[in-house]
Amino acid sequence: MLNADTPTPRPSLTHPGLLARVVERLGQGAGSSTEVWRRLTETYAVDLDAVAALLPCAQPEPLWLTARAEGRKR
Repeated sequence: MLNADTPTPRPSLTHPGLLARVVERLGQGAGSSTEVWRRLTETYAVDLDAVAALLPCAQPEPLWLTARAEGRKR
């Protein structure tokens, strides 16, 4: 597990415009929003709620929807 206390402080991003630009830049080379989260939190100290507002919401499909689709295939 990584040490949470880094020897050098990370720069903080508090301005929404700058945060949006960094998220967009990191998202261009990332394969998923998980990768964007990882890169962002390794590089900067950020307000996670502000970042969550910028990233698309990943909603899992409800179980009943999956079961219903499988029932139609039979």
